Amino acid sequence: MMSLMTEIRWHGRAGQGVVTAGELLAEVAMEEGKFFQSFPEYGAERMGAPLKSYTRISDQPIELHCPILEPSIVIVVNPNLLGVVPLTQGLDPQGTIIINTDDPPAAIRGRLGFDGGQVWCVNASKIAREELRRDIPSTMMLAVLARATGIIALEVTKEVAREKLGARLRPEVVEANVRALQRAYDECVEG
Repeated sequence: MMSLMTEIRWHGRAGQGVVTAGELLAEVAMEEGKFFQSFPEYGAERMGAPLKSYTRISDQPIELHCPILEPSIVIVVNPNLLGVVPLTQGLDPQGTIIINTDDPPAAIRGRLGFDGGQVWCVNASKIAREELRRDIPSTMMLAVLARATGIIALEVTKEVAREKLGARLRPEVVEANVRALQRAYDECVEG
């Protein structure tokens, strides 16, 4: 049986929760009985510096232990990285881009020069500010990943978020995060 592995590269800035979102995605994959890896690429990162994180999800054990150079999915948490870092470098031509922006997918395609695959946009920063009162949009990107690809389920993502966040946050803050996940799922657009 051939193994089905999805490789995801995250782009954001230090302090935006990119590493935490990758770890939460790994927890969701584990809850769904999948194998996973999630690891950041650390350099001289300081608050606000561009950073990358990687996640692999598979139905079979993962034997690779290296950065993801040819992802099938790129998740961009900070839209200000467009034109600053090579976001589509190595991306499968039929891959998926998920980006936190209020721009329409066609505009993102044009800015990235990406003609293939899928582009999904969601204003996760707006949702985070409205629901969480803070601009920490990274977790919302998991809901878009669930809708765009189906590799994780939204309901499992919500349950894992409740469990993991509930260990350190007040119940009302946990539920605000769950509402934000649902809104991101409902409000994202593809083009």
